[in-house]
Amino acid sequence: MKKIIISLGLMSFVALNGMAQEVKAATPAAAPASTADIKFEKMVHDYGTIKQGGDGGCEFKFTNTGKEPLIISNCQGSCGCTVPSCPKEPILPGKTGVIKVHYDTKRVGPIAKTVMVQSNAIVGSQTLQIKGTVEATPAEEQFPMGGAPSKTGAPAEKGNN
Repeated sequence: MKKIIISLGLMSFVALNGMAQEVKAATPAAAPASTADIKFEKMVHDYGTIKQGGDGGCEFKFTNTGKEPLIISNCQGSCGCTVPSCPKEPILPGKTGVIKVHYDTKRVGPIAKTVMVQSNAIVGSQTLQIKGTVEATPAEEQFPMGGAPSKTGAPAEKGNN
């Protein structure tokens, strides 16, 4: 009885293993990868020190160095303060394009943000970076109505002469 059970188990194993190999052979080959490619002039934009409320715009220029049209499917900033704008139309081989990025400079402090660019290029997705520091604008001193402050530090008063 043991021999029958072991024989049936062994035959089942061999049969299932053979079927699994047939399924693998019947699976179609993966679609060929795109031959579009993207090459950026720079991957990082450094604002240096920028004033609060200053111009937070920058551009990342790129070239399609591949053999097919380059299609940028998505550009996404790492937060709501970093807003990218990508070309909607395909970039033909040998042609250039621009990804514009605007950073909201109302926030004071260091900048360290990224923009993820997804395309049909050989590399798939790439990450662009922006960095720098937003410096607070100095607050203006308010003087009382009537002129400059007095030398004693007390408010200036008008005399009744």
